[in-house]
Amino acid sequence: MTRGPDEHDDEIETDPEGASDGANADRVGRRTRVDRRTVLGALAGAGSAAVAGCSGSQPDDAATTDLDADRLDELAARFAPTLFFDSAEPWFPTDPRPYTVEEDGETVVDGFEAFDGYHERYDEAGEPPNPTVFYNGLRYEDSPLAVVQFWFYSAFDQFTANFHWHDWEVLHVFVDLDTGDPQLYVASSHSRSVPNNEFLDPEPDVVPRILPELGSHSSTLSVNEDADSFQRVGEEGLLADITNTTIDTVEDLLGIPIAYGLPRDEGARLPFVVPEYEGEPLYEHSDLPSVTEESLVDGALTIRSLDALRSPPTDLPLRETGIAYRYGERSGEDGTAGGDDAALADEVAESVVGYELVESAELEDISAFTGPQLSFEFAVPQAVEDAVAGHITTTGVPWEQPRYENPALDVTAGNHRSELAARYDAIAADPSFGDDAAGALDSVVARVTQATETDEAPDGEGLTTTDAGVESFVLIESDPEAVPTFAGGVAVANGVPEGDHRFTVNGAGRTPHSETLTVSADEPVTRAGADGEVPLVAREDARKVELDDAESDVDLTRTAIEDDFAGRIYDSAVDGSDAVYVHAGGAYTTEVRDADDEIGAYRVNPDPSSGGSEDSDDGDDGGEDGTPGNGPIRIERPETGAAPLAGYVADVAEETRAAVAAAAAESDDGDDDDDSGGSGGDTGGSGGGAENAVNGLKKALAAAVDQAKRAEERAREGDREGTNRQLENVVDRIARIEERLAAAREGLPPGLANATGKRIEQATKRVEQAQNAEKL
Repeated sequence: MTRGPDEHDDEIETDPEGASDGANADRVGRRTRVDRRTVLGALAGAGSAAVAGCSGSQPDDAATTDLDADRLDELAARFAPTLFFDSAEPWFPTDPRPYTVEEDGETVVDGFEAFDGYHERYDEAGEPPNPTVFYNGLRYEDSPLAVVQFWFYSAFDQFTANFHWHDWEVLHVFVDLDTGDPQLYVASSHSRSVPNNEFLDPEPDVVPRILPELGSHSSTLSVNEDADSFQRVGEEGLLADITNTTIDTVEDLLGIPIAYGLPRDEGARLPFVVPEYEGEPLYEHSDLPSVTEESLVDGALTIRSLDALRSPPTDLPLRETGIAYRYGERSGEDGTAGGDDAALADEVAESVVGYELVESAELEDISAFTGPQLSFEFAVPQAVEDAVAGHITTTGVPWEQPRYENPALDVTAGNHRSELAARYDAIAADPSFGDDAAGALDSVVARVTQATETDEAPDGEGLTTTDAGVESFVLIESDPEAVPTFAGGVAVANGVPEGDHRFTVNGAGRTPHSETLTVSADEPVTRAGADGEVPLVAREDARKVELDDAESDVDLTRTAIEDDFAGRIYDSAVDGSDAVYVHAGGAYTTEVRDADDEIGAYRVNPDPSSGGSEDSDDGDDGGEDGTPGNGPIRIERPETGAAPLAGYVADVAEETRAAVAAAAAESDDGDDDDDSGGSGGDTGGSGGGAENAVNGLKKALAAAVDQAKRAEERAREGDREGTNRQLENVVDRIARIEERLAAAREGLPPGLANATGKRIEQATKRVEQAQNAEKL
């Protein structure tokens, strides 16, 4: 799944002629089908110039040269890692050479040949075929700094965010030749956009350990005593397994090391998706006779599509260790760490496989790893639904990637590059790669959470956000390769170019989130979502809010949505229209801005008992967008200025007055029939002071409704003086409401009392905006 900094997708061939035989012609024919996905993939590859997560030019590191052969063999044998695989892993490191074919005079590894051939050999032998790890070594000129690279090839990659033929992962071991001590481990993650898993100054006498992620083989590190599990931060006497820098610009992410890690080992659920080709599951393809449904990631971890579930899956099994791979020639008889390593592997793994070390130079006659684009869903919740899926690619050729010659390009943690640069002149102290790593990576960051109802609000009228529980993934429009979340919902995409981008988050059983954000050269970290948070909604709880200025006199440029209790949950630039999925159990203020930075606001309450705004359409049209529940809530003629803001205050005050009246009526066994929206007369009950206070609150709310409606009327008449006078009256009425609420709390249900306070805060804010508006 790893893609190099300058890696390209397979070329799109249009002429299959010249194939040497019928089978070869079939293979070439599969590669010549040019469709939308193929074109998107090729364009994405051609535009991939980011290095180590950073946009711009490469740092001016010293040139590298080959290591002495004997020294290379010595270091390779010493640092050859032990890999602990998930018990459900189907694809282990192997040798691709048995699957090479000749195409147009070049040696290539064909995806169908490798995928089918691997499983045919695995089934025949009953064990992983040809266990092999490849190594490459080099040193920086005029420097004691050297690097041994360990490359792992797998026949296929299956993941939630994407899948593809072939897979190459790498572990870089930076070594000081003078001391013999390792300086830095860098284990490859999912893509150039996702930070690698790195550890500075590992113990010299401990064999490196790798924990490959199930299906995708993204590699994290294990350096502490708990050999087969991942520790993101140090605790209970254990070292952290990574020393990557933390995010220091997003409050909710403070202290979280920026690295992919190992989600299923950190308590997060990670659903896998079945790859498809030409509309059918890949295992049904006629050219893959040895591949069955059982050849893929276990069905217990698999979903058939992102929208096939009404809610996120919570019963997916977490990680367990299965097979361990270790260097077969390491005996430990010389007193080195090899003996401890062997004993450790035997202790924690179900079985241990010894692998062969082969120099990667023996593979360099292979010119490509080929295979057609595979299908993948990725919903984008725009006003007109669309889907983008051009990010499913094959892997590239490692020896043609810049990091093969300069491994420092794969150091994604700026604190690590800074330290290497301080120790070795060969590593450039490039400011775009150096200090304050998270502050220099052109990053887009967010925490993905889940929206749920809160006990602090009336039933069905307020939200809170909690940990996501199930990992999601992000697609940035400029880079059609998905970025998975990690650490229970953290999304970090590095190397995002300056400009406007559509940022979309998908998750199993959840409705998608999509927004437009701007990455500025002056801001090294761009926070997506609402102040860095993206709350997703379970499909069974989702309602869609749509805005469209086609019939309006304003040019919408931005939309925001705030829940009474959870606060702002959505904030995005828009171009005239927008569509947002919200939780049906919330109560919302939708804010719009126009090209003149004038503001409008609308009340949106999906609760059927709510009257809602007169400018919204809350019709139940059967869920036209495929989500459960009612159809979209539409704001078709959005306005900005004092008039819609005053109208919003009237709406939210009337909604609250009606709720208070209903609560009072219920407490008086139905004696209070004052729910008409008038002056809020006595309830007629005998509740004493609390009852009188509730009545006073109703009156104050009704008065605010009356004054807010008058302010809206004056604004629509173009009477600025009258509008301002009425808005001052609204301010006075809100102050009276606050006094009455303090006295009436004991006589109200706690949730309604809380909601009334929240809504009055919103009303106060919108009155101030109306007073400051230049537009009536």
